[in-house]
Amino acid sequence: MKVLLLGSGGREHAIAWKLVESSLLGELHIAPGNAGMESIRPVQPQMAPNLDPMDIPAVQRYVKRNDIQLVVVGPEAPLVAGLADALEADGIAVVGPGAKGAQLEGSKDFAKSFMARHNIPTAAYKTFTAAQIDEAIAFLDTFKAPYVLKADGLAAGKGVVIASDKAEAEATLRDMLLDQRFGEASAQVVIEEFLDGIEVSMFAITDGHSFHLLPSAKDYKRVGEGDTGPNTGGMGAISPVPFVSPEFQEKALNQIIIPTIKGLQSDGIPYKGFIFFGLMKVGGDPFVIEYNCRLGDPETEVIMPRMKSDLLHLFDSLTTGMLSEYDLVIDERSASTVILASAGYPDQYEKGVEIHGADTAMPRGVVFHAGTKNFRNKLVTNGGRVMALTGWGSTLDEALRNSYALAEKVTFDGAFFRKDVGSDVRDN
Repeated sequence: MKVLLLGSGGREHAIAWKLVESSLLGELHIAPGNAGMESIRPVQPQMAPNLDPMDIPAVQRYVKRNDIQLVVVGPEAPLVAGLADALEADGIAVVGPGAKGAQLEGSKDFAKSFMARHNIPTAAYKTFTAAQIDEAIAFLDTFKAPYVLKADGLAAGKGVVIASDKAEAEATLRDMLLDQRFGEASAQVVIEEFLDGIEVSMFAITDGHSFHLLPSAKDYKRVGEGDTGPNTGGMGAISPVPFVSPEFQEKALNQIIIPTIKGLQSDGIPYKGFIFFGLMKVGGDPFVIEYNCRLGDPETEVIMPRMKSDLLHLFDSLTTGMLSEYDLVIDERSASTVILASAGYPDQYEKGVEIHGADTAMPRGVVFHAGTKNFRNKLVTNGGRVMALTGWGSTLDEALRNSYALAEKVTFDGAFFRKDVGSDVRDN
């Protein structure tokens, strides 16, 4: 099978790393990719660094020219833009929902309305535009501090602000709605009740009818240790999550995951791909914080090493109506990943810094590239999150030791990483 994988981050590197194990794979094309994906074996990928996943006509032409049979869409923006719809109209199988289904991530207001309509537990909320700024400020009085403010549209994982008091919330509202802090993404802002609990990520792959539940994961979004500082795209992750008990998972299935898939059916929204459920565990109960229409990053970097099953067989089953027949087998071992980031991230940071030790090999670890490129025969940084250093083992402690062993060997000027990933749930 000829496969095109779209994306350039650690998530896509982890997917490619798993795809090349498949007996079904004939050719793997990657666009635009990164330096780490170029050297994946045993299948030598065909790289298309100048193909922009957001350029839908260009992707269609590439698929036709190279006889691609399956397109795997890593990031959310092309899905929200309707890439899957365009490809499926050409008769191409796609892992990823059409634009309507992708609105679960593309619009926070759409997602909240969907949950309210289908009685899916989530925080109380209301949505406002710039013309409603006074009403929005008044609405803050209906909640107690802290306040959760979310840009309605896509904001690269950075469109959520938790304000500690009303003055900060009011200033943030003005910044988002009036000063367009997140551009068009904050043309509408969702004000949400703050839920006090602990977060967990759960994932399903569905054809709109059948589904399989993937391993749970927990990511660490804030840049600083002890969950301090601004939100990032994610500074690390672990899987499985020790506090996800069978009872909690059953509640999540019956109250959230199954109602979501049934809700898509009843709303007439076709869906073939991943659904990310960002959950908050409040007491013993799950509440939806957010949906994503794709796998998370860096969660993918801990989920893929735990999948024993053939990933391409899973994708083929998804797109051919055979998902219910697929046997998904998960490794019971733990996995962890630690993000190596550029100095200054998530704000301003330098690119083009030479990286050393990225070819470090470990029996229970792998270096997934996120923001890297090859330049003049050197591996250099090309993003804020540069590497995802993934380890695995029979316990979470062992997995973390392997991740941090890699973190000490892969270096570049200004590199930093959180030293407390998994420390809040470690199984000592």
